[in-house]
Amino acid sequence: MGSCDSCGSGNTPGGTGCPVSGNQQNPAAQNTPEDDKLKKSMERVAHKILVLSGKGGVGKSTVAVNLAVALALEGKRVGLLDVDFHGPSIPKLLALEDRKPEVVGDAMLPVSMDYGMKVMSLGFLLNRKDDAVIWRGPMKYGAIKQLLTDVHWGDLDYLVIDFPPGTGDEPLSVAQLIPDADGAVVVTTPQDVSTIDVSKSVTFCRHLKIPVLGIVENMSGLICPHCSKLIELFKQGGGEEMAKRMDVPFLGRIPIDPKIVQSSDEGRPFIFHHKDTEAAAAFRQVVQPLLKLG
Repeated sequence: MGSCDSCGSGNTPGGTGCPVSGNQQNPAAQNTPEDDKLKKSMERVAHKILVLSGKGGVGKSTVAVNLAVALALEGKRVGLLDVDFHGPSIPKLLALEDRKPEVVGDAMLPVSMDYGMKVMSLGFLLNRKDDAVIWRGPMKYGAIKQLLTDVHWGDLDYLVIDFPPGTGDEPLSVAQLIPDADGAVVVTTPQDVSTIDVSKSVTFCRHLKIPVLGIVENMSGLICPHCSKLIELFKQGGGEEMAKRMDVPFLGRIPIDPKIVQSSDEGRPFIFHHKDTEAAAAFRQVVQPLLKLG
């Protein structure tokens, strides 16, 4: 009987008192013939970036899409993987809802698109948009492993992975499958009700030894569509204060811009189609530290 290496809680590994792994077994401890294939696939990806948030409704998927496109606009080879199985937003945000990945032999090809990106989402594989995915942890783990192993990503400079809200099976599975991930970008909105929940994502990363690349404060003020002045709709500075409190980098603020909502509904990445806006400049600022990864 010993302490859990995942969380350092002093509880039995995998026991009910473990705040990271709960009472589930660690699937990564079970070696399979696919492990070498997974390793070889991920060796072709220079940088793996996790986009996390401890709370829903903070615009995490919108941030993930625009960060991925921003990297592609810098001439980088970018993959975007959507592992939000219960609410896959990436196909809608990129107008790819009617696309299906091509299967060649035992490999699945991610959907290629403009902006120089490759995209994969479970949403591509659902028969209908309103189909519900009702899976427990082991099935999620197996699906994520397949998306990393059996999808032919090829050579990438960056693989951006968009997660569902919280600190559950999906980020835990990726932490086990990709132990050399560069780190996580954590998204919050400025108000306390968000930063309190999102700070748990930072704690989660520390338990699993995932570097926190920084905090993004999304919806940080509203840019008035009439006068272009900034209105502190949800106040400002909560994300930056949380970053200071948690001693992690602060990557920047993304203001609310009605054009972001319109672009997202149309499946047109905001940073590509509205390059001259303040919000687009904010996305470019956020991505700069990612471009400097060794």
